[in-house]
Amino acid sequence: MNQKIQVVLEEESLRDGLLAENRLLGLTEKLQVVRLLKEAGLRRLQLGSFGHPRTVPQMANTDVLVSLVRKEFPGLLSTALVPNEKGLERAIHCGLGLASMAVSVSDSYSLRSVGRPAAEALELTLALIGAAVGAGTPVRAGVLCAFGCAFEGGMPEERVLDVVGQLVAAGAVEINLADTAGMAHPLQVGQLAARVRKMYPAIELSLHLYDTRGLGLVNMYAGAVAGVRLFSVAAGGLGASPLFAGASGNVAGEDAVNLFHGMGLETGIDLAGLCRVVDYYENLLERALPGRMNRVLHSQPEANAKLGF
Repeated sequence: MNQKIQVVLEEESLRDGLLAENRLLGLTEKLQVVRLLKEAGLRRLQLGSFGHPRTVPQMANTDVLVSLVRKEFPGLLSTALVPNEKGLERAIHCGLGLASMAVSVSDSYSLRSVGRPAAEALELTLALIGAAVGAGTPVRAGVLCAFGCAFEGGMPEERVLDVVGQLVAAGAVEINLADTAGMAHPLQVGQLAARVRKMYPAIELSLHLYDTRGLGLVNMYAGAVAGVRLFSVAAGGLGASPLFAGASGNVAGEDAVNLFHGMGLETGIDLAGLCRVVDYYENLLERALPGRMNRVLHSQPEANAKLGF
């Protein structure tokens, strides 16, 4: 019997999903999210960011959360955003499993997000990658606005590939192409993903897609067809870019699971279990989240029971 192709979903609701939320989640609540995600079968979680607590108060307890998760769930891969040298020191101290770093290929976005031109931010990121690798911490390097920027329009593919090459040379073990502005279309996603995989076959490639224009799942499908097996998601589609007005959230984890299982790919994730995470978030935040499958499961329990959900 042929073994199913495995797809890994990195769940990012505790970091990217919460950035725009005014309701600050405490450690007890975040740990409950982790437990529910673990019960649902998630094995890779982005737990937060090591930015300055005054700048990102939602992420102020990331150090403690990483330490607690390492003790309670040693089999989980804990990742977090590491924006600078101080953040790297904190990440190493608490035993982070994978440091996530990112740089924009758009000058406009880079200036608005980190206050530096893209070229300058890239040089700092390359040095930071080198420091992390030297300390024994593996790095996922993200390319922001890889598929376009709302301020500048489309991004030349060669510019993206040049940045990818420099990130790989610096020591990144994984490259993440991010559709930060939610402008990607499936042909573009498939083409760029295929080129990166061909140029760097030994490097893990992941995609961080947004559903801003309703193409999140279609773009995810295109990435999977191109051979990508690692995707960023967030329960319920939680999250929105604070810099792009009207930008909607991440691709909902439960919708991605439904897509891949329908394609005959394996995620190791229980759909109903992941929807319990969505329920928990909706109770905490006191509103419905945009993901679709949680509503489907709640509205059609008998039909879904017959399908095994």
